[in-house]
Amino acid sequence: MYGAPVDLSFKNICSLADAWAEEPSSGLRPLKKNSEMKYLSRSLRLNNNNITDLPDLPMTVSHFLADPSQLAWLDLSFNKITHIDHVLCELHELRVLYLHGNSICILSEVDRLGALPHLRSITLHGNTIETNKAYRNHVISALPHIKTMDFSAVTQQERVMANIWHRSRNSRRTLQ
Repeated sequence: MYGAPVDLSFKNICSLADAWAEEPSSGLRPLKKNSEMKYLSRSLRLNNNNITDLPDLPMTVSHFLADPSQLAWLDLSFNKITHIDHVLCELHELRVLYLHGNSICILSEVDRLGALPHLRSITLHGNTIETNKAYRNHVISALPHIKTMDFSAVTQQERVMANIWHRSRNSRRTLQ
C-alpha cells in the first residue's frame, strides 16, 4: 500500500541533488517508510523551489521512493525549469505531471511526453508556451490520452479540433 506524497515543496531547492539532504514536510497523512528508510509513496512534490533542470531526477526519485518505477504523480510547478527534459519520459507509470509556473518556451518539447503511456493530467499554464495560439491544440494533439490539461477537462470537441489542427499542420508541411 502506498502512502502520502513525499513533499519537498518550499525548500528553496536549486538543484535536485540538493533535495537529497532535505527532510520531507509532514502532511495530514503520515509518511510511511520501508526497512531501507525509503518512502512508500507514488507521489513526489518538488513545487515552489528554484529547480532549473532535471538531469538528477531519476536519482532523486530513487533516493526518496521505495519503488521509484511506480512514481505516478510529480509536481514540479513554480520552479525555473526551461525545458521538458528527456528524463521525464523515463517515468513510465506517471499519470499526473504539474509543470505550470515555469519558464518552458519551446512548445514542441511537449511532444516528448507522448512517450508516457499512462499520462492523464498535465499542467503547463504559466509558461511562455502558453502564449502560442496553437498551445492547447498542440498539447492535446501531442498527448492524445490526457483527460485534463491545466486543471480543465479535455472535451471531445477539443480532441476533434486538435486532430483537425494537427492534420492541417502536417499537410502544410507536406506541400512545402
